[in-house]
Amino acid sequence: MSLDADPIRRRKLSDEVRERLLAQINEGDLRPGDPLPSERELMALYGVGRPAIREAMQQLASLGLIIVRHGDRPRLAAPRLDLLAEQLALTMRHVLTHDDNILRQLREARIVVETGTARLAAELRTDTHLEELRDILARQLLARADPQEFMRRDGEFHAAVAGISGNVVLSAVVRAVFDWMARFHQGAVHSSGLEQLTLEEHEAIFAAIAARDPERAAQAMKDHLTRANALYRQDASG
Repeated sequence: MSLDADPIRRRKLSDEVRERLLAQINEGDLRPGDPLPSERELMALYGVGRPAIREAMQQLASLGLIIVRHGDRPRLAAPRLDLLAEQLALTMRHVLTHDDNILRQLREARIVVETGTARLAAELRTDTHLEELRDILARQLLARADPQEFMRRDGEFHAAVAGISGNVVLSAVVRAVFDWMARFHQGAVHSSGLEQLTLEEHEAIFAAIAARDPERAAQAMKDHLTRANALYRQDASG
């Protein structure tokens, strides 16, 4: 029989408190806005001191799970996808900096997700959605000489296409992935000097969405992102 030789590490008291509170939160008995036990009650319940309770509360607050206000009991926070995206971005910053394989997988995942959102956009779009997309494309055209503004409008376009689905999870994922890649690997989402090609590809996506053609919209998005990925690989190896 082989034994695991890794040493057993003692957990911090605050980590244990956090896990117990997480278990209580995940049971689903609390609703957003409901109070958690007070510091004094938790100290008596778990048999630990105030520092462990406060550190655990700070950790839960940093995750966006609870709201802590001076003079009031901590309360369960309402779910916020923007905080989830921010937390994922912090982790992805480290991963994308040090693991090119993960970056490749992220580019592949982006194609899968955004061909799906383009397909949904063609099925669900309204005239108001088309006006929003047209406005973004017009602003991106005007930003051709400003790389940062051009990239920002690029992200707006992809987020707006995803937003047509009405699925907040898809929208958050598309925005988060674009922001990660734009912030830490700009070549993966934009190559200077190819603004006109990007605009033409966006126009092809827009035209397919306007025509209510899901398959053409998905293919136009796939062609756009595949081309961008190929250029990034060429730039990274050059």
